[in-house]
Amino acid sequence: MKKSSIIFFERKFPSANMTLINDQLPILIDTGFGSDAKETEQLLIEAGVSPEELHLIVNTHYHSDHIGGNFHFQKNYGVTIAAHKWEADLINSCDPEACSAEWLDQPVEPYRVDKKLSDNDEIHTGSRTLKVLYTPGHTLGHISLYEPEDEILICGDLFHKNDIGWLNIFREGVSSIQRSMESLDRLSTLSIRQAYSGHGPQIENPLAAIDAARKRFEKWLRMPGKVSWHACKRIFSFTLIIKNGLSKEEIDNYLLNCGWFQDFARYSFQLQPEEFIQILLDEMIRSGAACWHNNHLIATTPYQAPQKKWMNKNIKPKDWKPQDLLHN
Repeated sequence: MKKSSIIFFERKFPSANMTLINDQLPILIDTGFGSDAKETEQLLIEAGVSPEELHLIVNTHYHSDHIGGNFHFQKNYGVTIAAHKWEADLINSCDPEACSAEWLDQPVEPYRVDKKLSDNDEIHTGSRTLKVLYTPGHTLGHISLYEPEDEILICGDLFHKNDIGWLNIFREGVSSIQRSMESLDRLSTLSIRQAYSGHGPQIENPLAAIDAARKRFEKWLRMPGKVSWHACKRIFSFTLIIKNGLSKEEIDNYLLNCGWFQDFARYSFQLQPEEFIQILLDEMIRSGAACWHNNHLIATTPYQAPQKKWMNKNIKPKDWKPQDLLHN
């Protein structure tokens, strides 16, 4: 009988981390950014699981860095995909709001959610059982997965080792802070030996990380402006990663055509978008999130730039057609 193991893959941006439950029914949690799909496949093979052996892909939430490989595995290997029921409905109806891809200006190739998950559902892998925990905040359909035998938590972007996931108050609502805190409170009651989040290293002291995350959310409640700054810097950094930098000449036009930039400028900072451009650039440099190199603004975090050919596809859910979604 196949010996079961849980394998954590810490990945560079733009891909999120992944977790593989290598069991009789292998399950992959999250699939990285779309341009990294071939690398994702290779990581599985090196871990001893061929793509056609995958029993299920589970998405913690529907942002592009977590679901980008879905298209590749569903199209080429017919892998079943599972996600929270609310996000599944947006995906399967090709809703322009799906993945927040249009608002964020991030490409996502079409896929279909075959299995809709709800709180307290169980996913069986053969010798293990994963419990689905509804943990909204980062997105309204965000889930975490708990494996009680080894006391392992897979927490997506709810919290990281030294950070928390950015909050999209314009798509998830201003109460996303309170939702995140309730989600943390729920997880804090579990016996967790180790946690794997969507970004950064594995978390050796999960309860300490949960406590630190809660303190930060409490601070955000007292100082709501910090929510917006945290989000703006995360979103723009990710843009700089997937575009491998922006030239000084193209930055203004790019930002002024982004939904997220318009919303944060007008409603969070009460500024005209044109006024907010330089303020954001100054903060990106001051905080060390970006730097100038050869007249280009580039992200400072380590990353693997997507191929321009892939980025030029520029596919978003508004361009999906229901008949193009793949059925198993």
